[in-house]
Amino acid sequence: MKLRGLLFGIAASLAAGASALAQQAPVKIGMITTLSGPGGYLGQDIRDAFKLAIEMEGGKLGGVPVELAVEDDGLKPGQGKQIAEKMLKTDGVKILTGIVFSNVAGATVPDIVDSGALYVSPNAAPSNFAGKECNENYFVVSWQNDSLHESAGQYATNLGYKKAFILAPNYQAGKDALTGFKRMFKGEIAGEVYTRLDQTDFAPEMAQIRAANPDVVFQFHPGGVGIAFLRQYQQAGLLGKIPMVLAAPSLDATTLNAVGDAAVGLHVTSHWNTDFDNPANKAFVEAWTKAYNRVPTYYASQGYDTALAIASALKATGGKVDVPALRTAMRKADFASVRGAFEFGPNQHPVQDWFALEAQKGADGKPVLKTVGKVLSNHGDVYAKDCKL
Repeated sequence: MKLRGLLFGIAASLAAGASALAQQAPVKIGMITTLSGPGGYLGQDIRDAFKLAIEMEGGKLGGVPVELAVEDDGLKPGQGKQIAEKMLKTDGVKILTGIVFSNVAGATVPDIVDSGALYVSPNAAPSNFAGKECNENYFVVSWQNDSLHESAGQYATNLGYKKAFILAPNYQAGKDALTGFKRMFKGEIAGEVYTRLDQTDFAPEMAQIRAANPDVVFQFHPGGVGIAFLRQYQQAGLLGKIPMVLAAPSLDATTLNAVGDAAVGLHVTSHWNTDFDNPANKAFVEAWTKAYNRVPTYYASQGYDTALAIASALKATGGKVDVPALRTAMRKADFASVRGAFEFGPNQHPVQDWFALEAQKGADGKPVLKTVGKVLSNHGDVYAKDCKL
């Protein structure tokens, strides 16, 4: 009887513990992202994918109940900074994510990590945060800005192009983009132009490209601005005459749908695509399509992976929001990324493979992005060597 009573007591204690875990207050996660304006769909896809990961686990991440608070920064650095301050000081949030644009990250991330909270980036990854200004509370799940565009520079070289005209918006991510492309491109730069982040009329740039007569054009214009650029490139009669090599943000599923058949034949580099043949990606694409009835973008894949990375850390701490413990767990990257091979480098930015994609006509006649080869393997970033954590 004593043994039976002891076993009953142990079972009761375990049940009570499990019940307490199930009933614990949800861990608050703050998401600051861009939901409005030409770049609004980028943040919407990050948000929707993060929410999908939570819904697929029944309202939890890593077995831990979570509460996601989402706010729109409107692509305004000051607004992002104010939202972060509220989340940190008023709401007591210790895990934040979501920022799309590097100028918003530049104004917001330092306050977050200096406060002792954890920031996990699903997109923006400016060069200055990857090297000497790295921080133990700062992780990036997407890529480092330069490395994203290094893949395009390498691919343009692989394709045999000798003379490139390059363009990007005049902000940190744009500067990192052109720096990254030039680092890996072995040919001549025929022209280098910085556009405005909110620019919609590219007639002067089209004239400059035509005058320079390059072998290839590389341009970085994410979201609605990228759609405008591609449409005007076509209208100027340049599409089909001067090839274009792009990194992922300049030709995603939404851009492709908006531009249509005109995009067929464009070369793209990416760390992920819908056709990647691994179990995690198949499950994600199927769940996304069922939930939202649209093709996921790179941003969606990054939002989903970010949720999985945070889930792995919460699972390891048993739901305790202990930032040092969360950091230790996060560094292990103990989750199945939709992109396949993934690990964090010494500066807590990704080390991953980069692939060549091409816009082709699909079986239904609509253009799709097809993976056609690999460009770089286990590629990190040049700033990691300067990060001392």
